[in-house]
Amino acid sequence: MYLRVEHTTEFGYDGPIAEAYTELRLRPLEGGGQHCSSFRLATNPPGLRVRKYRDHFGNDVHHFDELESHDRLSVTAVSEVMTPGYFGGDRRLPTPLELHDYLSPTGYAPFAGGVQQLAAKDAGAGGGAERARELMDAVRAELVYEPGATDVQTRADEVLVLGRGVCQDFAHVLLAVCRSVGIPARYVSGYLYDPTLEGDNAASHAWVDIWDEGRGWLAFDPTHDREQNESYVRVAVGRDYADVPPTRGVFKGAASETLSVRVGLQAL
Repeated sequence: MYLRVEHTTEFGYDGPIAEAYTELRLRPLEGGGQHCSSFRLATNPPGLRVRKYRDHFGNDVHHFDELESHDRLSVTAVSEVMTPGYFGGDRRLPTPLELHDYLSPTGYAPFAGGVQQLAAKDAGAGGGAERARELMDAVRAELVYEPGATDVQTRADEVLVLGRGVCQDFAHVLLAVCRSVGIPARYVSGYLYDPTLEGDNAASHAWVDIWDEGRGWLAFDPTHDREQNESYVRVAVGRDYADVPPTRGVFKGAASETLSVRVGLQAL
């Protein structure tokens, strides 16, 4: 599928700020059958010099400074990307450092509270994709999708206590239970194309890659109980959400910040 993605972030402040530094993880990834044929960034105020580097996980990170005093800033990223019908992930054996990253507990995906209990309750004899599928079914049986039940800081163990959450929460719980039983797993941030979805941020999505020794990296979406297909656009991967936020930054000043996001996908 060939998709156009437009992602606009507006930063507002209740007073003037200066020396703002902003990082963006908005360019769709290459690989696994996905190809980003076009990507451009526009800032307001215009003319900011945007630089780029590739982070530890292989994500493209754009960044810029705004040194002048301002109380509003916006960034729009427009991408055109070809998505595959099936995610054909890297079959290269993960390095020891990658295995450490994708097997260890994190702030968002700790081995605490109900995480290990959930993994033990659904203990199966298989491994890799088979076991991950069982765990995904177990996660879906425990959670109800409910926007507003959690926030961007909610941990996997807290989600299990609440019994509800959004795609980020489903992904963190699946990450935690997979890692707790020895299945390497990584967080995926991106978009989901569904013309029936409504709301400015409805297209943003999160899911999970798991490592299977026979098949390589496979992409599972615990929110929708399926593997990744042509409707998904991969943007960044990491240990959890903390590694892949679309925007991150710091500024000098005493003002409070408000953030608004608009995301739209269109089939071309």
